[in-house]
Amino acid sequence: MTATQAPVFIDNIKGRNKKNKLFLAFVVTMSILTVVPIILIVGKIIINGIGQINFNFFVQSSPDSLQAMTAIANNQTIPGGIANGILGTFLIVIVSSIMAIPAGIMIGIYLYENKGRYSDFLRSMTEMLQGVPSIVLGIISYLWIVRHITHGFSAFAGSVALSVMMLPMIIRSTEETMKMIPNEIREAAFAMGAPYHKVILRVLIPTGFSGLSTGILLSISRILGETAPLMMTALGSSVINFNVTQPTSAVPLLIWGFYNDPNMVKLVWSSALFLMMFVLSLNLLSGKLSSKRKTIKRK
Repeated sequence: MTATQAPVFIDNIKGRNKKNKLFLAFVVTMSILTVVPIILIVGKIIINGIGQINFNFFVQSSPDSLQAMTAIANNQTIPGGIANGILGTFLIVIVSSIMAIPAGIMIGIYLYENKGRYSDFLRSMTEMLQGVPSIVLGIISYLWIVRHITHGFSAFAGSVALSVMMLPMIIRSTEETMKMIPNEIREAAFAMGAPYHKVILRVLIPTGFSGLSTGILLSISRILGETAPLMMTALGSSVINFNVTQPTSAVPLLIWGFYNDPNMVKLVWSSALFLMMFVLSLNLLSGKLSSKRKTIKRK
C-alpha cells in the first residue's frame, strides 16, 4: 500500500464503522420498540390479574353476576374461580389431541416417505388449512357435528374443530423431523429384516420423539386461546362437566363471558393471566425439547 492510498483506505474503514454503528443503533431501536409493548401488556395483565389468584380460583366454578356485584360492593375478592373452564379446556384439548396427533403424525410420515401428485396435493391442502380462519372451522364443525352428529353443542364438537386446527402444524413438524433423521438408520432397520410398520413405530417415531413433541406442544399452544370455534361448538357451561356430549366451558369462553359482564372485569385479567402462563409454560417446554433435539443432532 502506497502513502497516497493509506488515507483513502483509512477513510473507507471509518465510513464502514459509522455505517455499522448506525445499523446497529437501528436494529436495537426496532428491537426495543418491539419488546416494550409486550412488556407493558404482560405487566398490565400481571398487575390487574394477580389479585384474584388464590386457591378457590382453581377449585371453584365461575360465580354469577350477583355474587360478583356483592363482593365488589363490599370491597372483597370476587368469590369462585374458573375450575369449570380449566377442566373443560383440559377435556377438549385431550380429546382434540387423541384425534389430531395420530392422524397428523401418520400423514407427516406419509408425505416424507412418498413423492408424487397425491403427496403434493396433501401438502398443498395442509398449507391451505393452516391459513383458514378459526371461525370458519367453527362454523363447519357446527354444521357438520353440532347439527347432524351430536344434535347439540358439546365438548366433542369443540374438540373436532380444534383438532382440525392442530393438524397442519403436527403434519409439517413431523415431515421436517423425519427429514432430519439420518437415512442410514432407516436403511439399517430394513437390512435387519424389520417390516415397514415396525420401522415406523419402533425406529422413526422414537428417534424423532423430541421433534414430534415440539410440534405437538406448539399445536396445543395454538388452540388453547381459541374462542370463536368453541362459541360455535362447545358453547360453554357454568358447571364442571366431564361428558363430551354435553356443552362444556373453557378458559377462553369464560374470558369472553366475563368481558361482557361489567361486574366480572377482574376475573378477565386473572383468567388471562392463567392462560398466558399456561401457554408460556408449553412454549418453554417445546423450546427445551427443540434444543435437546439440536444437541443430539450435533452429537
